[in-house]
Amino acid sequence: MNNWYKNFDWILVLCWIALTLIGLAAIYSATQGPVSQFLPSYIQENFFKQLLWVAISIVILIIVQFTAPRTFQQGSYLFYAFCILLMISTLLFGVEINGARSWISIAGVRFQVSEIMKIGTILAVSNYLTSRRNISAEKLSSALVAVGIILLPTGLTLLQNDTGTALVLLSLIPVMLFWSGLPRGISLFIISPAIIGYFAVIQWYWGILAVLIVSIAVFLIQKRTWLTLTSLIFGIIIVAGVHIALYQVLEPHQRARIEAFTNPSFDPHGAGWNVIQAKTAIGSGGLTGKGFMKGTQTQLRFLPEQWTDFIYCVIGEEFGFIGASTVIIIFLIMLMRLLNVAGSHNHPFAQLVIVGIASIFFVHILINIGSAMGLLPVIGIPLPFISYGGSAFMSNTFMLAIALNMELYHRDFSIFV
Repeated sequence: MNNWYKNFDWILVLCWIALTLIGLAAIYSATQGPVSQFLPSYIQENFFKQLLWVAISIVILIIVQFTAPRTFQQGSYLFYAFCILLMISTLLFGVEINGARSWISIAGVRFQVSEIMKIGTILAVSNYLTSRRNISAEKLSSALVAVGIILLPTGLTLLQNDTGTALVLLSLIPVMLFWSGLPRGISLFIISPAIIGYFAVIQWYWGILAVLIVSIAVFLIQKRTWLTLTSLIFGIIIVAGVHIALYQVLEPHQRARIEAFTNPSFDPHGAGWNVIQAKTAIGSGGLTGKGFMKGTQTQLRFLPEQWTDFIYCVIGEEFGFIGASTVIIIFLIMLMRLLNVAGSHNHPFAQLVIVGIASIFFVHILINIGSAMGLLPVIGIPLPFISYGGSAFMSNTFMLAIALNMELYHRDFSIFV
């Protein structure tokens, strides 16, 4: 730990500080500005609650830096099992909020267990895939075990009716398997359902086009006829499944919510309301924005969940294109730095953990900002370090702290682990 400040990754810390301050400013505007007259008292308290969670997270970030890196690997399975037990306890005794039973109350403080489950899953999968030389994602048996480790908490999350977090956990499968040696063509095949399903929701013929492009790409990358044919057949099944689900399985209100992101104007006062208001807020900000606490969509309470799911719209309206772009740039710097740290690390466990952390952040950013801009269906997950939410902020800071720890011990990591 001599000259630790020289090995400490200050770029990641500065990104964390910048995003945290931007988030606090946006939450303050969304709850303490003129809009406060339209909000119940418990919502007005969100800014001060977030300040408390930031303080707690700072303590956690510091403590983690004094933790030997071997702790994360040796305790990964135990931590994973503990998180699974918490998930089951939440299903049985948890608190239901907005239709999701994913919260547990401890000493009067509510905590979303699925947030910390992400950390447990990353550590457990990373430990398994790097525990022995004969374990690799290239081997089907090893890959299936890793997938099983991810699918267990994903299933429990779905039972809690938290689809957004379940999708985030599922995204770990292609990323962590690819980094562990899964061929690129198979990795593309794994993520193809999300790509094909997205375009199939827009129009069935766009889905078919996506199937053809993905199948050709799989063939060019992998040069395996059986995999190409499988990709083609599987893709057509997905397109047909999406069409059947939209028009024969889902209820009209469920279908309307999915289709709203493609054409929100068909139901402007119902399923399309959120998308219309979100795009209006971002578009009205112009280049420099309307000014802090001067956004009309925000302060007149047109934006839904403007302190959490649609907080990016607050930033876009009040700080304009410059402010919204700055947020994206900071996120890109953070993600690129995490991948750079992972690529330059000398231990596979640390590499896989950091890649998993970057993947979690990326999916959150993609879905949240994509939903706010009307490019994706509104799923409802927070924007890392910016949206209100103590559980999410603390767990995200914990993940970043682990990455900082592994970079801090970069040179002598192999000695400790």
